[in-house]
Order: sequence, then C-alpha cells, then structure tokens
Amino acid sequence: MDGRIPLAPPAVPPVRQAMRPLWSVMIPVYNCSKFLPETLLSVLMQCKHRPEVQIEVIDDASTDADVEELVYSIGQGRVNYFRQPSNAGSLRNFHTCLLRAQGIYVHILHGDDKVRDGFYHRLENFFTQHRSAGAAYCRYAYIDENSEILYHHEREHEKEGIIPDFLTRLGERQRIQYASIVVKREVYEKLGGFYGVEYGEDWEMWMRIAAQYPIGYIPDVLAEYRRHSASISGRSFRTGKNMQDLRQVMQRIAPLLPAQKKNKIIQSSRKFYAHYALRTANQIWSGMRDRKGVRAQVTEAWQMHRDFPLAVKILKLYTKMALNL
Repeated sequence: MDGRIPLAPPAVPPVRQAMRPLWSVMIPVYNCSKFLPETLLSVLMQCKHRPEVQIEVIDDASTDADVEELVYSIGQGRVNYFRQPSNAGSLRNFHTCLLRAQGIYVHILHGDDKVRDGFYHRLENFFTQHRSAGAAYCRYAYIDENSEILYHHEREHEKEGIIPDFLTRLGERQRIQYASIVVKREVYEKLGGFYGVEYGEDWEMWMRIAAQYPIGYIPDVLAEYRRHSASISGRSFRTGKNMQDLRQVMQRIAPLLPAQKKNKIIQSSRKFYAHYALRTANQIWSGMRDRKGVRAQVTEAWQMHRDFPLAVKILKLYTKMALNL
C-alpha cells in the first residue's frame, strides 16, 4: 500500500480554539459535481441561518468541474471550500475532513448523498438526551443517479434510543452509511480516523466506536445514500476489490467481538457477504453485461463462503450468461 491508504488509524488532534461551532458538516468530493448541488442544498435548507454549523467542502482535486465556483455560487458565502493540492485518495480526504472539522458533532456527508429535513435537529436532540452516546445514526434511503428512491434500509430498531448489543449486530455486517451517522469529534480524537482499505473502512470505524461507546438510532428516514457506477463502491464491484477489502475488515474487527460469540458472528458475516457478492454479480450482469466483473464477484464469493444455495445461484447466473439472458 502507498501513502494514499493509512496503515493505522491516523491521529485527530483536539480542537484548541475556545469558541467553536456545535456542528461540522464536512463534504468530501471527487468528480461528483453533477450531484453536489443537491447535496449542498439539502444541508443549506436546514443550516443556512445557523452560524453554529460549519459547512465545508473538501475537494480531492476534482477534474470534472470548477468545484470552487460551484460551491461559492450555491453556498453564497455560507459554505467554505478547501482543495487538496493533488489527488490524495478517499481516506486521506476523509482525514482532512476530520482535521478541519471544528465542531462538537461531525457529519461526513459525501458529495453525492443528501440529508432530509430535520436531520440535524433530530440528531442534536438525540445527543442532548443521550449524553453517553459516542455516535448516532438514522434510518436511510437508497437513491439512484436521478435521485429516485430505490428502497429504504431495513429498520434497525423500532424505537429511538441506544441500540442494545449493537457491537454483535454490527459485527455481522455493515449497517450504516456515512450520510446517516454523526460522530462526536472527541470520539475521533480518541480512536483516530479511517484506515486500511477503501471499501469497508467505515464498517471498521463504526465497529471501533461501538466497542467503546453506546451508539444511538433514530428509526425515521432522514438521509439518502446514492448508488451509482462512478462511485468508489461501483468501481470496486467490477473488480472484486470490494470483497477483498471486506475480508481484511473482518480480520481487523474480529478481536473486537465478544469471545463467546466471535466464531458464530464471523461465519454469519462471511455467509452474508458471499450471497451479497452473488447479488452484486447479478446486478453487474443485468446492468452492464460485464463478464469480467461477474467472474470477479463469483470468485470472491466462493472464497468467502461455500454452501449449496450459493452454488445453485452461481449455476443459475452462469446459465443466464451462456444464454445471454
């Protein structure tokens, strides 16, 4: 690995200034200018007249547009802009977000995702009522390139509050998208930032937090995560890199799991992600007819976990490909 991917959690020094904002909404971007206006407007609708909210776009040397001009045009002086001297990679850009964040609460909102009305107000109230929580997140929706709703993430808990035994639940599979979660800056200061991989780095981070802090949940849909082929996850799906990274993440989070439940959780996770890879392979075939991408996902799935239902799914997929269906 080169310097673009930290090998250990990078340090996040405390904020030294006495007067600081309550919120930091940090928006990392790279070549997503077609979606950025929606992202900015979704934040500004809630925070335009709230001086206690820092809003800043952190640009990883985008080449698709003049992002600075776009930010200042839409932000009208309310949104700050910082550009990396050269492309640093997603993890280094996330770390820059954390270093520049001055607020008590930090929300990393990718430049192609959105928040719905009430997100900041509801999360703020949650932290006021549950002071022990290190982080809190809401239910969220998946949207496509045209901002159409694909589906809603399953409800994690029926009632708002601290999620019981969340470390075990989260150890089975990733349940949180960046757009939906807010983390206290002091937590990043204690645990460090994102590291190790470019796909699944957030799962590892949330696990590190859940191992030491209560995590809260709001069951209302207040955030939207966008799926599109140009994203990091979209690119990694076509090469199988997503599954390779997930295997690394599983190794890193295993020591955090309760000893008596560890093996069962790991096996459940491997099974879930093997079948997830097959679903991804089917999507790659139906959407792009990318045989190489399909083979990459199938290979990684079979290495992750093997059972009869998985073998049947693979056979069905390869039959569709042979018949060009």
